[in-house]
Formats: sequence, structure tokens, C-alpha cells
Amino acid sequence: MTGEHAPAREANALAEAAGGPGARAATPPGRDATPPRPAGVSANAHVGLAVAATLLACAAINLPELGSDGWPFRPGEVRPTGPLAWLARLVDGRPDLGLPRAAAMCAALLAVGYGVTTLARRRSSLRGAVAVGTLGALLLLVPATTIQLALRSATAPWFYTNDSTYQIELAGDLVLRGESPYGHDWRGSGLERFYTFDGSRSPRIERTEPALDHFAYPPASALSGALWRLLPTPFDDYRLFVLLATLAAGAAALGLSGPPAARAAVAVLLVANPIAVRSVWFGQNDAPALALSVLACALALRGRAASALAALALAGLFKQFALFVAPFVAVIVAQRAGGRALARGSAVAVAVLAAASLPFFVASPSAFAGDVVGYGAATYRIVGYGLAGILVEIGAIGDRRGYYPFVPLFVAVWLPLAAWLTLRAWRDRSAGATLGYTAAALAVLLFIGRTFNNYYLVWPLTFALCALPPLAAERERVPAPPLDRGTSA
Repeated sequence: MTGEHAPAREANALAEAAGGPGARAATPPGRDATPPRPAGVSANAHVGLAVAATLLACAAINLPELGSDGWPFRPGEVRPTGPLAWLARLVDGRPDLGLPRAAAMCAALLAVGYGVTTLARRRSSLRGAVAVGTLGALLLLVPATTIQLALRSATAPWFYTNDSTYQIELAGDLVLRGESPYGHDWRGSGLERFYTFDGSRSPRIERTEPALDHFAYPPASALSGALWRLLPTPFDDYRLFVLLATLAAGAAALGLSGPPAARAAVAVLLVANPIAVRSVWFGQNDAPALALSVLACALALRGRAASALAALALAGLFKQFALFVAPFVAVIVAQRAGGRALARGSAVAVAVLAAASLPFFVASPSAFAGDVVGYGAATYRIVGYGLAGILVEIGAIGDRRGYYPFVPLFVAVWLPLAAWLTLRAWRDRSAGATLGYTAAALAVLLFIGRTFNNYYLVWPLTFALCALPPLAAERERVPAPPLDRGTSA
């Protein structure tokens, strides 16, 4: 009988030590019992708290700089016209910092209010958190961008824009006329007036600016530019497409595998981080490729091989950087869906790349290769804070337009590193770790590149953020260590 009751006595002892149902009363005679603890925050409230905290952090970081550091345009006369004329008059015909930063403050207050409401109700929903995160992101993105559109509409198309998005718009016009943007001479298009900042034409700039002889972006940029140019002015500004793509990156992040709180927080970070916010109003064009890259990650994590690799191919058709993550996405696809699915998905990806690229390649192979590959690797001047810029600063390279050994560095440094990281990803069999390795490989690639623009770090940042939800999911699946029965409570 004693042996039969021993487990029960042991369970009661453990319950007493943990304060569980079997615990004895520990209140000394004559004293009141300890009042019960308040109910804790429910698990689904973590989604709301994660979104509130993330949105508040993004608003706080964006607010001091939002709308600043634009191009030094000198447009002369400003004539407000069109549907945004009221906004151009409201800001007195010049870039305004007050409205965008007031909107950022409203985003911060929204985050605080939602966080307090979540704490008071001790619950939240993913749908409500997504709505709050979207509204907060729009407060950060829309005012600064719309002011730029209003000022551009009130002056000229080469003012209050960025050369990359402006050239994509012009490339879209060429596509609509049945012409190729690759190998095109951009002098006389208006692009040459952008670089003087006062709208004039400069013989020196027309002679020395390499962008006037090249279109550096893959075909999807020109094709999407053509579709976007069908909209009425000023809504045919390509930055509105970039804004929608930025929001789409957040929506794609919700499809990642992992806890809802982690996915929602990552979605807000992808949309509202300072690089993403500045890229929209300033006119940098990485958002479409980034959104498709996040979608590719989400589909790969769910074993959707063909869709994942097709999305990654589309991303590469917007920005070349996306193609360098293909080995890592392939590892996730192979581990989640198998080798045959990877082979079929790879064939789909090749078909997508060929369908968009072959018409431009056939029109002029040398121009296509020179613009899409040679321009960034060898033609464009050395700028930024990467290895090439450091070598210029210390005098190892005497001219920012001189030779930089990118191809030898790519072969000797990046390819072995990428191969090792891909092998580690295959052995680790962790999708979160694989996405982390992707971020590391991209960071090194960008560092050794000929150019390193100040927003390039958004690429490794995006994949590092995408790694967090699956890492959190993998951590939850790790079994707890067994209780050491030899130790005392």
C-alpha cells in the first residue's frame, strides 16, 4: 500500500513547492490571506502590445528626420495646379517638415492609445492590430510623399522626385511607344535637367553623367512604369507604386510562419522603418523587389515551391539583389517541399525571367547586358560607405570613376562565403537560421560592391526581420529540459 501511495505523496509535495492546488495553507494563524493576483494579459493581447510597441518605436525614430535631406531643388516659379494644388498652396510651394512630423506624432499617439487599450482590455485581435499598424504606417508614409507629388505637379517633372523613379517613368513611356530603355540616350528626355537641380541643361553634366547612357534596372521596372504611366497626373508618379509595394511587404510578412505577435511586429517594421519611409517620399525603388522577396520567403516556408520561386524571380526582375538570395530560398523550398518540387519551381522561375527579359535582350543583347550588369558593376562611379568608398578615402583608388576589382572580389570572397552559408543552412535545417544567413550574405555582397547607397542596408534588414517569426516558432517547438529529480526545490 505504501508503494502505491508514494507517487501521490510526491505529486502533493511538488504541488506544495509550486503553490499549486495541492499546496497547504501557508498563512500564519490570525493573519489575512494574501490577496489574489490580478489576471494576467491573455496570450492574444501580445499581438496588440507588439504592434503598439513597434509602431511607437518607428514613429519615434522617424519623427526627427522625416521629410528632411531631400535634393536641393531650385525650381523658380511654383504654379499649383491639378488635384493637389491645395496642398502645394498649404505648404507655400516648398518642402514642408511640419505636416509629416505632426503626422508621425499622431502615429506615436495612436500606438500609445492602442497599447493602453490593449492593456486595459487584456486582449486584442490580429485583425485589429493589423488595422492599427496600417493606419500608423500610412501616417508616416502618405503626408511626406503627397507633398512631394504636389510640389512636382506645381513645378516640372524633374523637380521633387528622384532620378531612379523619374527614369523608370521615362522608361515606361518608351515601352508604351514600343521602344527599349536599354542602350537609350536619355539626353533631351528631361532626366538631364534633374541633375542641375534648377531645371537647366548643363553640357558638363550631359557629358559626364553615366545615367544618361544607361538604364540600370531589370525589365519589371520598365514594364511596371509603363502600366503606372497610364494613370492621370499627378497620380502617375511611380512613388505611389513604391508606397503600395511598401505596404505589400508588410502584408506578405503576415504570411510568414511563426507566432502572430512576431509576424505582426515584423510587418510594422518592414513598412515603417526609417529606410522604408524615406524611400517612398524620396523616390528609391527597392520596395517592389523587397515585397516580392518577403512573399517568396512566406511561400517557401509554407512549402509552396513554384509560387515561392516565381515570386523571387519577379523580385529579381525589379532589382538584381534579389537573385543573390536564390540559393537560400532554394534550401528552404527543398527542405519543406522536396527536391522534385524545387526542380519544378526552378523551371517556373526560369520561365518568368525569360518571359520578361527576352524581348529586351533580343532587341539589343549588348545594351541589355551593359545596362543591367555592367553599369552597376563597372560603369557607375564609386559612392557610399562600402569597401570601394573606403579604398577611395585612403587613396588606394585615386578616382571615383576608376577601376574597382568587384568581379575578383565577388569570386574570391562572396562566392565561397555564400557556398559555406548555404551548406550551413542545409545542415542546420532551420528556416529561421537560413534567412539569417541570407541577411549576412547580402550584407557582405553590398559591402564589396562598387556602390553602396545609404538605403542598401534595407536588404539584409528585410531578411533578418523575416528570420524572426520562424525562429520564434522553432524555439516554441523545442521541448523543455527534463526536471532534475535529484535536486531539491
